[in-house]
Amino acid sequence: MAPAMRIVFGLLTFVTVGMIIGALSQLAIIRRLEDSHGTDSLPFSRLRGLDTDRHLQLPRGIPFWNNDKEAEVLRLGYVKPEVLNWSPRIILLHNFLSMEECDYLRAIALPRLHISNVVDTKTGKGIKSDVRTSSGMFLNPQERKYPMVQFNLKRGGQRIATMLMYLSDNIEGGETYFPLAGSGECSCGGKLVKGLSVKPIKGNAVLFWSMGLDGQSDPNSVHGGCEVMGRSGQLPSG
Repeated sequence: MAPAMRIVFGLLTFVTVGMIIGALSQLAIIRRLEDSHGTDSLPFSRLRGLDTDRHLQLPRGIPFWNNDKEAEVLRLGYVKPEVLNWSPRIILLHNFLSMEECDYLRAIALPRLHISNVVDTKTGKGIKSDVRTSSGMFLNPQERKYPMVQFNLKRGGQRIATMLMYLSDNIEGGETYFPLAGSGECSCGGKLVKGLSVKPIKGNAVLFWSMGLDGQSDPNSVHGGCEVMGRSGQLPSG
């Protein structure tokens, strides 16, 4: 056999042996993962699918998830985002909360409701105003968990974004009203007005930005609550 052919044959043999070793290593890793997480996970990225309520479920075989009944069903696949407006940016999240979550939040909030304040632009402190007529409450530190460092600015009040979650419905009025958004007309407290309004539907949430991409306040994001024609409803904001 010529020297050149021996070199080529040697290289091919080396590459083939390397591929076999690599494949065996991958199989060994997969087997170890299956042993540690369970063979029913298939593996990891495959989910059980949708249950009878069309909720997205977690994969089997992960002990922590299997023992956490509250995390057994993921509702992320059930939330439908709908862009209502781009300037300001307003997104409606359908079915953001379950009925049980709405009832729980109402139960812990109702006994602690008090007149809401506004932020004094000079001092940064909360003061009462004739303009804001709603009632609200805040969860205490033991009831909140921050997944990041919380900065408490001395002069706050300006939000980048706000989310309102609707905990009740079956009312007339009570819409979240954006008078400078959109170019059409909408219903606000039983009246037809210019702008854009979001009807309170239990479990839905609306997310809107008060600042633009340049970091400046967006005057078009000014908003308010329409008159409730009937029983009162509660909607926490943050």
